[in-house]
Amino acid sequence: MANGGFLSKNAGNLKFILRALRSRNYRLFFMGQGISLIGSWMQLLAVSWLVYRLTDSAFILGLVAFSSQAPSCFLSPFAGVLADRWNRKYILIVTQGLAAVQALALAILAFSGSIQVWQIVFLSLLMGFINAFDAPVRQAFVIDLVEKEEDLNNAIALNSLIFNSAKLFGASLAGIFLALVGEGMCFLINAFSFLAVIFALVAMKIKVDSRRVKDKHVLRELKEGFLYVVKHPSIRYILMLVTLISVTGMPYMVLMPIVAQKTLAGGAHTLGFLMGASGLGALAAGIYLARRQGVAGLERIIFYAALIFGGGLVAFSFSRSLYISLLLLPLVGFGMITQMVSSNTLLQTLSEHTKRGRVMSFYIIAFMGMTPFGSLFAGGLAAKIGASATILISGLCSIAGALLFGSRLRVMRKNSYPITKH
Repeated sequence: MANGGFLSKNAGNLKFILRALRSRNYRLFFMGQGISLIGSWMQLLAVSWLVYRLTDSAFILGLVAFSSQAPSCFLSPFAGVLADRWNRKYILIVTQGLAAVQALALAILAFSGSIQVWQIVFLSLLMGFINAFDAPVRQAFVIDLVEKEEDLNNAIALNSLIFNSAKLFGASLAGIFLALVGEGMCFLINAFSFLAVIFALVAMKIKVDSRRVKDKHVLRELKEGFLYVVKHPSIRYILMLVTLISVTGMPYMVLMPIVAQKTLAGGAHTLGFLMGASGLGALAAGIYLARRQGVAGLERIIFYAALIFGGGLVAFSFSRSLYISLLLLPLVGFGMITQMVSSNTLLQTLSEHTKRGRVMSFYIIAFMGMTPFGSLFAGGLAAKIGASATILISGLCSIAGALLFGSRLRVMRKNSYPITKH
Protein backbone atom coordinates (compact mmCIF):
# COMPACT_ATOMS: atom_id res chain seq x y z
CA MET A 1 0.00 0.00 0.00
CA ALA A 2 2.84 2.34 0.87
CA ASN A 3 4.54 1.53 -2.42
CA GLY A 4 1.32 2.30 -4.32
CA GLY A 5 1.12 5.68 -2.58
CA PHE A 6 4.72 6.41 -3.53
CA LEU A 7 4.06 5.60 -7.19
CA SER A 8 0.91 7.70 -7.21
CA LYS A 9 2.75 10.64 -5.67
CA ASN A 10 5.55 10.46 -8.23
CA ALA A 11 3.48 9.58 -11.30
CA GLY A 12 3.40 13.20 -12.43
CA ASN A 13 7.09 13.78 -11.75
CA LEU A 14 9.17 14.45 -14.87
CA LYS A 15 11.91 12.13 -13.67
CA PHE A 16 9.35 9.36 -13.25
CA ILE A 17 7.92 9.97 -16.74
CA LEU A 18 11.42 9.78 -18.25
CA ARG A 19 12.66 6.90 -16.09
CA ALA A 20 13.72 4.70 -19.03
CA LEU A 21 16.35 7.33 -19.89
CA ARG A 22 18.46 6.19 -16.95
CA SER A 23 19.66 3.41 -19.29
CA ARG A 24 22.61 4.75 -21.34
CA ASN A 25 21.79 2.79 -24.50
CA TYR A 26 18.18 3.92 -24.44
CA ARG A 27 19.26 7.56 -23.96
CA LEU A 28 21.40 7.33 -27.09
CA PHE A 29 18.56 5.73 -29.03
CA PHE A 30 16.05 8.30 -27.77
CA MET A 31 18.18 11.26 -28.85
CA GLY A 32 19.23 9.79 -32.18
CA GLN A 33 15.70 8.77 -33.08
CA GLY A 34 14.36 12.16 -32.01
CA ILE A 35 16.49 13.95 -34.59
CA SER A 36 16.00 11.37 -37.33
CA LEU A 37 12.22 11.22 -36.98
CA ILE A 38 11.85 14.97 -37.47
CA GLY A 39 13.48 14.53 -40.86
CA SER A 40 11.33 11.49 -41.63
CA TRP A 41 8.11 13.39 -40.96
CA MET A 42 9.32 16.27 -43.11
CA GLN A 43 9.92 13.85 -45.97
CA LEU A 44 6.57 12.11 -45.51
CA LEU A 45 4.65 15.36 -45.85
CA ALA A 46 6.87 16.61 -48.66
CA VAL A 47 6.29 13.43 -50.69
CA SER A 48 2.52 13.68 -50.24
CA TRP A 49 2.49 17.34 -51.22
CA LEU A 50 4.78 16.80 -54.20
CA VAL A 51 2.71 13.90 -55.55
CA TYR A 52 -0.56 15.79 -55.22
CA ARG A 53 0.99 18.91 -56.75
CA LEU A 54 2.22 16.92 -59.75
CA THR A 55 -0.88 14.77 -60.31
CA ASP A 56 -3.89 16.33 -58.54
CA SER A 57 -4.96 12.69 -58.04
CA ALA A 58 -6.28 11.06 -54.87
CA PHE A 59 -5.64 7.64 -56.38
CA ILE A 60 -1.94 8.35 -57.05
CA LEU A 61 -1.60 9.56 -53.46
CA GLY A 62 -2.95 6.22 -52.31
CA LEU A 63 -0.68 4.38 -54.75
CA VAL A 64 2.46 6.09 -53.39
CA ALA A 65 1.40 5.30 -49.82
CA PHE A 66 0.76 1.70 -50.88
CA SER A 67 4.22 1.43 -52.45
CA SER A 68 5.95 2.68 -49.30
CA GLN A 69 4.22 0.25 -46.96
CA ALA A 70 3.16 -2.86 -48.90
CA PRO A 71 6.51 -4.71 -48.56
CA SER A 72 5.97 -4.83 -44.78
CA CYS A 73 3.01 -7.13 -45.33
CA PHE A 74 5.16 -9.77 -47.02
CA LEU A 75 8.65 -9.33 -45.58
CA SER A 76 8.09 -8.40 -41.92
CA PRO A 77 7.61 -12.02 -40.76
CA PHE A 78 11.07 -12.89 -42.11
CA ALA A 79 12.47 -9.75 -40.48
CA GLY A 80 10.94 -10.94 -37.21
CA VAL A 81 12.83 -14.22 -37.50
CA LEU A 82 16.06 -12.29 -38.14
CA ALA A 83 15.33 -10.09 -35.12
CA ASP A 84 15.19 -13.21 -32.95
CA ARG A 85 18.37 -14.61 -34.54
CA TRP A 86 20.84 -11.83 -35.35
CA ASN A 87 22.35 -8.77 -33.68
CA ARG A 88 19.57 -6.19 -33.93
CA LYS A 89 21.98 -3.27 -33.63
CA TYR A 90 23.85 -4.19 -36.82
CA ILE A 91 20.63 -4.76 -38.75
CA LEU A 92 19.45 -1.26 -37.79
CA ILE A 93 22.73 0.37 -38.81
CA VAL A 94 22.31 -1.12 -42.30
CA THR A 95 18.63 -0.19 -42.66
CA GLN A 96 19.15 3.37 -41.43
CA GLY A 97 22.06 3.83 -43.83
CA LEU A 98 19.97 2.62 -46.77
CA ALA A 99 17.14 4.95 -45.74
CA ALA A 100 19.57 7.89 -45.84
CA VAL A 101 20.57 6.94 -49.40
CA GLN A 102 16.90 6.80 -50.44
CA ALA A 103 16.23 10.28 -49.02
CA LEU A 104 19.34 11.66 -50.74
CA ALA A 105 18.16 10.24 -54.09
CA LEU A 106 14.81 11.99 -53.65
CA ALA A 107 16.58 15.25 -52.84
CA ILE A 108 18.81 15.09 -55.93
CA LEU A 109 15.83 14.40 -58.19
CA ALA A 110 13.75 17.16 -56.62
CA PHE A 111 16.54 19.76 -56.92
CA SER A 112 17.06 18.79 -60.54
CA GLY A 113 13.51 19.92 -61.32
CA SER A 114 12.83 16.83 -63.43
CA ILE A 115 11.40 14.47 -60.82
CA GLN A 116 8.59 12.26 -62.12
CA VAL A 117 5.84 10.34 -60.38
CA TRP A 118 7.23 6.91 -61.38
CA GLN A 119 10.51 7.82 -59.69
CA ILE A 120 8.68 8.73 -56.50
CA VAL A 121 6.75 5.45 -56.61
CA PHE A 122 9.96 3.46 -57.17
CA LEU A 123 11.81 5.18 -54.32
CA SER A 124 8.77 4.82 -52.06
CA LEU A 125 8.74 1.10 -52.84
CA LEU A 126 12.46 0.93 -52.01
CA MET A 127 11.75 2.64 -48.68
CA GLY A 128 9.00 0.09 -48.10
CA PHE A 129 11.51 -2.77 -48.42
CA ILE A 130 13.87 -1.01 -46.01
CA ASN A 131 11.12 -0.39 -43.45
CA ALA A 132 9.91 -3.97 -43.73
CA PHE A 133 13.18 -5.06 -42.09
CA ASP A 134 13.78 -1.97 -39.97
CA ALA A 135 10.46 -1.69 -38.13
CA PRO A 136 10.12 -5.18 -36.56
CA VAL A 137 13.78 -5.16 -35.53
CA ARG A 138 13.46 -1.67 -34.04
CA GLN A 139 10.36 -2.70 -32.05
CA ALA A 140 12.08 -5.80 -30.62
CA PHE A 141 15.32 -3.82 -30.06
CA VAL A 142 13.79 -1.73 -27.27
CA ILE A 143 14.11 -4.50 -24.69
CA ASP A 144 17.86 -4.70 -25.45
CA LEU A 145 18.24 -1.04 -24.52
CA VAL A 146 16.72 -0.87 -21.03
CA GLU A 147 18.77 -2.07 -18.09
CA LYS A 148 15.72 -2.73 -15.90
CA GLU A 149 12.88 -4.81 -17.31
CA GLU A 150 10.31 -2.79 -15.39
CA ASP A 151 11.30 0.20 -17.55
CA LEU A 152 10.22 -1.54 -20.78
CA ASN A 153 6.67 -0.17 -20.72
CA ASN A 154 7.96 3.33 -20.11
CA ALA A 155 10.51 2.98 -22.93
CA ILE A 156 7.77 1.98 -25.40
CA ALA A 157 5.65 4.95 -24.30
CA LEU A 158 8.64 7.30 -24.64
CA ASN A 159 9.20 5.96 -28.14
CA SER A 160 5.69 7.13 -28.94
CA LEU A 161 6.38 10.45 -27.23
CA ILE A 162 9.48 11.16 -29.30
CA PHE A 163 7.78 9.84 -32.46
CA ASN A 164 4.89 12.25 -32.08
CA SER A 165 6.99 15.15 -30.86
CA ALA A 166 8.93 14.69 -34.08
CA LYS A 167 5.64 14.57 -36.00
CA LEU A 168 4.59 17.87 -34.44
CA PHE A 169 7.87 19.65 -35.20
CA GLY A 170 8.47 17.85 -38.49
CA ALA A 171 5.01 18.72 -39.83
CA SER A 172 5.42 22.36 -38.83
CA LEU A 173 8.90 22.61 -40.36
CA ALA A 174 7.74 20.83 -43.51
CA GLY A 175 4.94 23.35 -43.97
CA ILE A 176 7.45 26.21 -43.72
CA PHE A 177 10.08 24.64 -46.00
CA LEU A 178 7.51 23.57 -48.59
CA ALA A 179 6.20 27.12 -48.81
CA LEU A 180 9.66 28.77 -48.90
CA VAL A 181 12.13 26.45 -50.65
CA GLY A 182 10.23 23.41 -51.91
CA GLU A 183 10.29 19.67 -51.35
CA GLY A 184 13.96 19.05 -52.15
CA MET A 185 15.21 20.68 -48.95
CA CYS A 186 12.89 18.49 -46.85
CA PHE A 187 14.38 15.39 -48.48
CA LEU A 188 17.94 16.63 -47.97
CA ILE A 189 17.36 17.40 -44.29
CA ASN A 190 15.96 13.92 -43.81
CA ALA A 191 18.98 12.31 -45.48
CA PHE A 192 21.37 14.01 -43.04
CA SER A 193 19.09 13.37 -40.03
CA PHE A 194 19.75 9.62 -40.30
CA LEU A 195 23.35 10.25 -39.26
CA ALA A 196 22.15 11.02 -35.73
CA VAL A 197 20.60 7.60 -35.17
CA ILE A 198 23.48 5.80 -36.92
CA PHE A 199 26.03 7.51 -34.65
CA ALA A 200 23.86 6.62 -31.63
CA LEU A 201 23.72 2.95 -32.66
CA VAL A 202 27.50 2.79 -33.16
CA ALA A 203 28.06 4.28 -29.69
CA MET A 204 25.86 1.67 -27.95
CA LYS A 205 27.25 -1.28 -26.03
CA ILE A 206 24.74 -4.10 -26.40
CA LYS A 207 25.06 -7.49 -24.73
CA VAL A 208 24.41 -10.33 -27.18
CA ASP A 209 21.49 -12.47 -26.00
CA SER A 210 22.69 -16.04 -25.57
CA ARG A 211 19.08 -17.30 -25.60
CA ARG A 212 18.62 -16.66 -29.31
CA VAL A 213 18.29 -19.90 -31.28
CA LYS A 214 19.90 -20.07 -34.72
CA ASP A 215 19.83 -23.74 -35.65
CA LYS A 216 16.19 -23.93 -36.76
CA HIS A 217 15.03 -23.44 -40.34
CA VAL A 218 13.68 -19.95 -41.04
CA LEU A 219 10.31 -21.24 -42.28
CA ARG A 220 10.00 -23.49 -39.23
CA GLU A 221 10.60 -20.54 -36.93
CA LEU A 222 8.11 -18.48 -38.93
CA LYS A 223 5.46 -21.18 -38.56
CA GLU A 224 6.23 -21.46 -34.86
CA GLY A 225 5.67 -17.72 -34.42
CA PHE A 226 2.41 -17.79 -36.40
CA LEU A 227 0.98 -20.67 -34.35
CA TYR A 228 2.00 -18.89 -31.14
CA VAL A 229 0.04 -15.78 -32.19
CA VAL A 230 -3.02 -17.77 -33.31
CA LYS A 231 -3.21 -19.81 -30.10
CA HIS A 232 -2.82 -16.82 -27.75
CA PRO A 233 -6.30 -15.17 -27.50
CA SER A 234 -5.16 -11.77 -26.18
CA ILE A 235 -2.40 -11.40 -28.78
CA ARG A 236 -4.79 -12.53 -31.50
CA TYR A 237 -7.54 -10.05 -30.58
CA ILE A 238 -5.10 -7.15 -30.29
CA LEU A 239 -3.63 -7.87 -33.71
CA MET A 240 -7.10 -8.17 -35.24
CA LEU A 241 -8.08 -4.71 -33.96
CA VAL A 242 -4.79 -3.16 -35.08
CA THR A 243 -5.34 -4.68 -38.53
CA LEU A 244 -8.87 -3.29 -38.83
CA ILE A 245 -7.84 0.20 -37.66
CA SER A 246 -4.87 0.17 -40.04
CA VAL A 247 -7.01 -0.80 -43.03
CA THR A 248 -10.03 1.41 -42.37
CA GLY A 249 -8.85 4.25 -40.11
CA MET A 250 -5.18 5.05 -40.66
CA PRO A 251 -5.55 5.96 -44.38
CA TYR A 252 -7.17 9.26 -43.36
CA MET A 253 -3.62 10.66 -43.28
CA VAL A 254 -3.16 9.92 -46.99
CA LEU A 255 -6.15 12.14 -47.76
CA MET A 256 -4.89 15.13 -45.76
CA PRO A 257 -3.43 17.01 -48.79
CA ILE A 258 -6.88 16.80 -50.42
CA VAL A 259 -8.60 18.01 -47.26
CA ALA A 260 -6.11 20.88 -46.96
CA GLN A 261 -6.45 22.02 -50.56
CA LYS A 262 -10.00 21.14 -51.61
CA THR A 263 -12.09 20.95 -48.44
CA LEU A 264 -10.39 23.77 -46.51
CA ALA A 265 -9.16 25.80 -49.53
CA GLY A 266 -5.62 26.02 -48.11
CA GLY A 267 -2.05 25.33 -49.16
CA ALA A 268 1.09 23.62 -47.89
CA HIS A 269 0.98 25.58 -44.63
CA THR A 270 -2.58 24.30 -44.04
CA LEU A 271 -1.37 20.72 -44.45
CA GLY A 272 1.38 21.43 -41.93
CA PHE A 273 -1.14 22.83 -39.44
CA LEU A 274 -3.43 19.80 -39.82
CA MET A 275 -0.65 17.27 -39.35
CA GLY A 276 0.76 19.29 -36.48
CA ALA A 277 -2.64 19.30 -34.75
CA SER A 278 -2.86 15.52 -35.06
CA GLY A 279 0.68 15.31 -33.72
CA LEU A 280 -0.27 17.44 -30.71
CA GLY A 281 -2.91 14.90 -29.70
CA ALA A 282 -0.49 12.07 -30.28
CA LEU A 283 2.08 13.85 -28.11
CA ALA A 284 -0.47 14.08 -25.30
CA ALA A 285 -1.07 10.34 -25.69
CA GLY A 286 2.64 9.65 -25.29
CA ILE A 287 2.80 11.70 -22.08
CA TYR A 288 -0.30 9.99 -20.72
CA LEU A 289 1.10 6.51 -21.37
CA ALA A 290 4.57 7.40 -20.06
CA ARG A 291 2.98 8.31 -16.71
CA ARG A 292 1.44 4.86 -16.33
CA GLN A 293 2.99 2.26 -14.08
CA GLY A 294 2.64 -1.32 -15.31
CA VAL A 295 0.29 -2.73 -17.93
CA ALA A 296 -2.81 -3.48 -15.85
CA GLY A 297 -5.93 -2.18 -17.59
CA LEU A 298 -4.28 -1.59 -20.98
CA GLU A 299 -6.85 -3.74 -22.75
CA ARG A 300 -9.60 -1.33 -21.61
CA ILE A 301 -7.52 1.65 -22.70
CA ILE A 302 -7.13 0.08 -26.17
CA PHE A 303 -10.92 -0.23 -26.40
CA TYR A 304 -11.69 3.36 -25.34
CA ALA A 305 -8.87 4.80 -27.46
CA ALA A 306 -10.20 3.07 -30.58
CA LEU A 307 -13.64 4.55 -29.88
CA ILE A 308 -12.15 8.03 -29.47
CA PHE A 309 -10.20 7.65 -32.71
CA GLY A 310 -13.24 6.53 -34.69
CA GLY A 311 -15.49 9.19 -33.18
CA GLY A 312 -12.91 11.88 -33.90
CA LEU A 313 -12.72 10.84 -37.55
CA VAL A 314 -16.52 10.92 -37.90
CA ALA A 315 -16.65 14.46 -36.48
CA PHE A 316 -13.67 15.60 -38.58
CA SER A 317 -15.34 14.34 -41.77
CA PHE A 318 -18.11 16.93 -41.32
CA SER A 319 -15.77 19.88 -40.67
CA ARG A 320 -15.42 22.58 -43.32
CA SER A 321 -13.57 25.00 -41.05
CA LEU A 322 -9.83 25.02 -40.44
CA TYR A 323 -10.32 26.04 -36.82
CA ILE A 324 -12.80 23.26 -36.07
CA SER A 325 -10.53 20.77 -37.83
CA LEU A 326 -7.61 21.91 -35.70
CA LEU A 327 -9.70 21.26 -32.59
CA LEU A 328 -10.81 17.78 -33.72
CA LEU A 329 -7.52 16.38 -35.03
CA PRO A 330 -5.79 16.29 -31.62
CA LEU A 331 -8.61 13.98 -30.52
CA VAL A 332 -7.96 11.76 -33.54
CA GLY A 333 -4.21 11.74 -32.90
CA PHE A 334 -4.69 10.97 -29.20
CA GLY A 335 -6.99 8.04 -29.86
CA MET A 336 -4.87 6.59 -32.64
CA ILE A 337 -1.56 6.66 -30.77
CA THR A 338 -3.01 5.56 -27.44
CA GLN A 339 -4.55 2.53 -29.13
CA MET A 340 -1.45 1.62 -31.14
CA VAL A 341 1.13 2.15 -28.37
CA SER A 342 -0.98 0.35 -25.77
CA SER A 343 -1.31 -2.54 -28.22
CA ASN A 344 2.47 -2.52 -28.76
CA THR A 345 3.16 -2.49 -25.02
CA LEU A 346 0.73 -5.28 -24.22
CA LEU A 347 2.03 -7.45 -27.06
CA GLN A 348 5.63 -7.12 -25.89
CA THR A 349 4.60 -7.86 -22.31
CA LEU A 350 2.54 -10.93 -23.21
CA SER A 351 5.10 -12.39 -25.64
CA GLU A 352 7.68 -14.97 -24.64
CA HIS A 353 11.19 -13.53 -24.91
CA THR A 354 12.33 -15.97 -27.59
CA LYS A 355 9.30 -15.17 -29.75
CA ARG A 356 9.08 -11.41 -29.24
CA GLY A 357 10.71 -10.50 -32.55
CA ARG A 358 8.25 -12.67 -34.47
CA VAL A 359 5.23 -11.39 -32.54
CA MET A 360 6.30 -7.81 -33.23
CA SER A 361 6.74 -8.65 -36.90
CA PHE A 362 3.06 -9.63 -37.00
CA TYR A 363 2.29 -6.35 -35.23
CA ILE A 364 4.18 -4.51 -37.99
CA ILE A 365 2.17 -6.41 -40.60
CA ALA A 366 -1.05 -5.40 -38.85
CA PHE A 367 0.11 -1.81 -38.28
CA MET A 368 2.14 -0.99 -41.39
CA GLY A 369 1.58 -3.91 -43.74
CA MET A 370 -2.20 -3.55 -43.88
CA THR A 371 -2.25 0.26 -44.08
CA PRO A 372 -1.16 0.41 -47.75
CA PHE A 373 -4.15 -1.66 -48.83
CA GLY A 374 -6.38 0.74 -46.94
CA SER A 375 -4.54 3.69 -48.47
CA LEU A 376 -5.01 2.34 -51.98
CA PHE A 377 -8.70 1.71 -51.34
CA ALA A 378 -9.19 5.10 -49.65
CA GLY A 379 -7.49 6.90 -52.54
CA GLY A 380 -9.73 5.18 -55.08
CA LEU A 381 -12.86 5.72 -52.98
CA ALA A 382 -12.03 9.38 -52.38
CA ALA A 383 -11.69 9.87 -56.14
CA LYS A 384 -15.31 8.73 -56.50
CA ILE A 385 -17.13 10.00 -53.40
CA GLY A 386 -14.73 12.61 -51.99
CA ALA A 387 -12.25 12.73 -49.12
CA SER A 388 -14.76 13.73 -46.44
CA ALA A 389 -17.15 10.86 -47.18
CA THR A 390 -14.23 8.42 -47.22
CA ILE A 391 -13.04 9.66 -43.81
CA LEU A 392 -16.60 9.27 -42.47
CA ILE A 393 -16.64 5.61 -43.53
CA SER A 394 -13.19 5.14 -41.96
CA GLY A 395 -14.43 6.48 -38.64
CA LEU A 396 -17.55 4.30 -38.60
CA CYS A 397 -15.52 1.17 -39.38
CA SER A 398 -13.08 2.01 -36.57
CA ILE A 399 -15.94 2.39 -34.10
CA ALA A 400 -17.37 -0.97 -35.19
CA GLY A 401 -13.98 -2.63 -34.67
CA ALA A 402 -13.64 -1.09 -31.21
CA LEU A 403 -17.05 -2.42 -30.18
CA LEU A 404 -16.18 -5.90 -31.40
CA PHE A 405 -12.89 -5.77 -29.48
CA GLY A 406 -14.76 -4.58 -26.38
CA SER A 407 -16.96 -7.68 -26.50
CA ARG A 408 -13.83 -9.81 -25.95
CA LEU A 409 -12.38 -7.90 -22.99
CA ARG A 410 -13.53 -10.46 -20.42
CA VAL A 411 -11.78 -13.29 -22.28
CA MET A 412 -8.62 -11.17 -22.61
CA ARG A 413 -8.49 -10.29 -18.91
CA LYS A 414 -8.89 -13.96 -17.97
CA ASN A 415 -6.18 -15.03 -20.41
CA SER A 416 -3.67 -12.29 -19.51
CA TYR A 417 -4.31 -11.85 -15.78
CA PRO A 418 -1.19 -13.62 -14.42
CA ILE A 419 1.02 -11.29 -16.49
CA THR A 420 -0.84 -7.97 -16.43
CA LYS A 421 -2.13 -7.89 -12.86
CA HIS A 422 0.97 -6.03 -11.61
